[in-house]
Amino acid sequence: MGCTYAILGTGALGGFYGAKLQKAGYTVHFLLRSDYQQVSHNGLIVESKDGDFTLPQVNAYQNVEEMPRCDVVVLSLKTTQNHLLPQLLPSVVKDNGVVLVLQNGLGIEAEVAKIVSHVQVIGGLCFLCANKIAPGHIHHVDYGRIILGEYSSNYQITGIGDKIRQIALDFENAGIEIELTTDLLLARWKKLVWNIPYNGLSVILNARTDELMADEYTYKLVENLMYEVVAGAKSTGRNIPDNFIPTMLDYTNKMTPYRTSMKIDYDERRPLEIEAIFGNPLRTAQSLGVNLPQITCLYQQLKFLDWKNRNISYS
Repeated sequence: MGCTYAILGTGALGGFYGAKLQKAGYTVHFLLRSDYQQVSHNGLIVESKDGDFTLPQVNAYQNVEEMPRCDVVVLSLKTTQNHLLPQLLPSVVKDNGVVLVLQNGLGIEAEVAKIVSHVQVIGGLCFLCANKIAPGHIHHVDYGRIILGEYSSNYQITGIGDKIRQIALDFENAGIEIELTTDLLLARWKKLVWNIPYNGLSVILNARTDELMADEYTYKLVENLMYEVVAGAKSTGRNIPDNFIPTMLDYTNKMTPYRTSMKIDYDERRPLEIEAIFGNPLRTAQSLGVNLPQITCLYQQLKFLDWKNRNISYS
């Protein structure tokens, strides 16, 4: 029935989608680190606005070498762990299989394509509010839709093939809303319209999404940052429609008050995903002659806060 799935990174996002797939009857294998003992003995608990459920038994692994090769490898690690991908991906993805990148930021698919050949790389943009509240215990707060797009060299616009349609069908059978796109690069930039202002400001200003929206000054700052992301997208030949920013602001106004994933990482003193979400878009735009001064300001502040928070030196 459908594809076999490996989840590399069983946090809030990987745990939620992997659990939904297993609940729907698909074979899913979960790679875990700190939660391995808890999950291998007690399974996964999902508290969800769509209905709570428990998976008493899951296929849990501490080492990728012990995992079987799967049709689809779901990459849901934090991008700060992507230096491990050359050790993780080759042994778990089948030849002619798929690596599904469910990570934030820009340019990750291109990095994956360099590591594993003879596989298809698909990018996924997850619109999910979920937190891991205890080992193996995920709280799904809101949303859950994923936009899927095939990666092709240099993010050229591509078609929609059989493999991506099969994955979409599997996810839809698991109760996950899926949208397919032929332009993965545009979809990535559109996701950054939300991720850059809210993730960055939530850390710098110690604020939830609702607090950022309630104050007239931070609301304006969010809006200005969104327009800079649009300028970054334009530098790569991707035009984000004029109505997209008002739509994102309205979407966030209606959202359940939310502590962003970057703010949670900061509060837990974990490394922040600064390079994937801020550094890569900045460098991409700058290489094309476009400077994004307000996003640069966020980037520089976040680099300092991350360094101070973890009390380490950058080499």
